[in-house]
Amino acid sequence: MVRRLAWINPRLVGIFFLGIASGLPLALTGSALQAWYSTAGVSLVAIGFLALLGQPYVYKFLWAPLFDRYIPPFLGRRAGWILITQCALVGTIAIMACFEPSTHPILLASLAFAVAICSASQDIAIDAYRTDVLPADERGMGAAYTTGGYRVGMLISGAIAFILADHLGWDTTYRLMAGCMLLSISVTFFLKESEVVAVPSSLYQAVMEPLQEFFQREYALLLLLIIISYKLTDAFAMSLSTPFLLQGVHFSLTDVGLVNKTVGIGASILGIFVGGGVMTRLGLFPALFYFGILQGLSNLLFMLLAWAGKSFVLLFIAVFGENFFSGMGTAALVALLMSLCDKRHSAAQFALFSAFAAVGRVFVGPVSGLLVVAVGWAHFYLISSLMALPGLLLLWWLPLKGQLVTQSISEV
Repeated sequence: MVRRLAWINPRLVGIFFLGIASGLPLALTGSALQAWYSTAGVSLVAIGFLALLGQPYVYKFLWAPLFDRYIPPFLGRRAGWILITQCALVGTIAIMACFEPSTHPILLASLAFAVAICSASQDIAIDAYRTDVLPADERGMGAAYTTGGYRVGMLISGAIAFILADHLGWDTTYRLMAGCMLLSISVTFFLKESEVVAVPSSLYQAVMEPLQEFFQREYALLLLLIIISYKLTDAFAMSLSTPFLLQGVHFSLTDVGLVNKTVGIGASILGIFVGGGVMTRLGLFPALFYFGILQGLSNLLFMLLAWAGKSFVLLFIAVFGENFFSGMGTAALVALLMSLCDKRHSAAQFALFSAFAAVGRVFVGPVSGLLVVAVGWAHFYLISSLMALPGLLLLWWLPLKGQLVTQSISEV
């Protein structure tokens, strides 16, 4: 039964602000840092290597067991680690502001790498906290609040940071971003931990038990395949979206930037919250299935744009539709990952599941380029739409029609 206050309560509000804190550091080691190096006259080759700074987000599952095994002496098992990582982020971001890429490019990049490690570690702690504290009937909205807050955080360190840097300079902008992270600490002090669960007695147990516990479940491999394949259709569609809009249908940089930064982000956030709300009514399994269908169908809007050519109306519809339905699917996928975690190992398991979920996004790029060359843009988006089928078929075959995945281990 859905709670009357499922749309808003102190838990969800706290999770929304944690989502902002989680998304804020991302651009500071990505697009914002690249722009800072570009305006400082650093070579394009050197700027290209900055992409490697994002590796900690991929490999964070390697040190996630530490967050299950060790409990800080303050605030609790999850909030304590959140506070530690946030303090580290404030310090490293503030120190970055003390150096210039023109005079200390390697040192600044090293500090950015430290920020990425701290940010990935904060994600581990926040994901574990959210997984532990939310009851089953709030996971849909919890996923929506998390992802919506994450997008707001990315907007602050992305678009807003660019505007600030244009008027105040990058050093002042990074100091302001450190100040924003400092504000997030105030939320952490009000977080309430979930009930106490058995903590792994050794680091070996913290590493091995999450794997053993999951793979001893019936249908574990099938669940992993669902996690990997569910967003494949989105990964294909978005892998070359910018080249398609610029080279395929010949929109200008201004057109693409304006639509993606306004319509795209707005539609994504709207889809995330609509998806979370619908999920509380439908349940997790039906939501995963129907949202998966909509994700695949939305790619056909780009196929229509490829056939029609340059059309601002179709551009708006395609970008809005793809981002809206992708947001709904993202909310359902995050809720699925939370439902699969054992509270004893939620840091390690969520980090591992999210790494599997990112497999498609990491590896489809080269395949997408080859497909476009071979079949053209319209047929490429038709194929990307069909890539929704593997995940949908796996969901259909999942025994008990999702009852296994709608309950966490503590509820089985």
